[in-house]
Amino acid sequence: FDGPALPAILRELRDVRYLGRVVLSLDKASAADFDRARRALAELPAPSTVLWHDGPRLRSVYETLVAGQLTIGEQGKGRSCWMAAGYVLAEQHCKVIVLHDSDITTYDRSLLARLCYPVTNPSMGYDFCKGYYPRVSQGRMHGRVTRLFMTPLIRSLYRMVGHHDFLVYLDSFRYVLAGEFSMRTELARVNRIPGDWGLEVGTLAEVYRNTSVRRVCQVALLDRYDHKHQALSADDASTGLLRMTVDIAKSVFRTLASEGLVLSAGSFRTLAATYVRTAEDTIKRFRDDAMVNGLDFDIHSEELAVATFARAIDIAGQQFLADPLGTPLIPNWNRVISAVPDAFDQLKNAVDRDNEG
Repeated sequence: FDGPALPAILRELRDVRYLGRVVLSLDKASAADFDRARRALAELPAPSTVLWHDGPRLRSVYETLVAGQLTIGEQGKGRSCWMAAGYVLAEQHCKVIVLHDSDITTYDRSLLARLCYPVTNPSMGYDFCKGYYPRVSQGRMHGRVTRLFMTPLIRSLYRMVGHHDFLVYLDSFRYVLAGEFSMRTELARVNRIPGDWGLEVGTLAEVYRNTSVRRVCQVALLDRYDHKHQALSADDASTGLLRMTVDIAKSVFRTLASEGLVLSAGSFRTLAATYVRTAEDTIKRFRDDAMVNGLDFDIHSEELAVATFARAIDIAGQQFLADPLGTPLIPNWNRVISAVPDAFDQLKNAVDRDNEG
């Protein structure tokens, strides 16, 4: 709310009349922050709700879920998105859930419409829609994790293991790490969610597992997209893009292992070497692309990013070998209701009472 992005998003949403509800997932916020958010959303035409994850009522719900022997992950984006989806499911009024970040500085209401339309139009028959967009702003390319890590990683794995349906599926997305997607509530109810930076890839893996690829699509959202940029943090695996890429790589490795692929220490050594060669070739293509389009291009920073991401693969491989299962995914809501039958009632009651002020 202090930056330009979210207030501009809310101004755009004031003219949108087709939403059943707007839900803002609010983490690490004081009571004053929550009240400020609640008053800001009250200006929207659609019913609006703020999930105050640090509030005593919602913390009590979390404690109940933990007491029911459910692994709900650490506080963060994954758990916040999961709980927000749970609230929509508890309300039972909406058939489609749309999720997008709140730090998009180039937001336009057309982004929301394009993201909704393929899943809401009954003649199309899609269960899940993923957004994509160009990551170019201020005369330079962004999106390093997708450009220099995710795409080369997928194609390196493909070169190593040969044709694999899940890798083909991931490689088909124009912007695999985009945080914008929509899905039918039936799918949201059965999907599990990673509690770390593997959220986007983990969500795609659950969609792959729980519906047909024929019912999955992607759509261009904006001609120009910009949001907050993460620091590389080349020397600190606990933060920044290094931590993000470690979590993403582990999510990919564990999904492939669940598909029956054997990954050994030798596999990861080969993967690291293959990745570096593939990523270096990718740098040249993007350098040429930048030259054709008159964009600034810093080869040194691109090479530094590749070296950092190669380290992420090594760290992720070591952590995978030490613990192939890793931290369990946050369970789907069907399992939650099985363990805590009145979980939806508790969640809805807590959130509604918070928002009544």
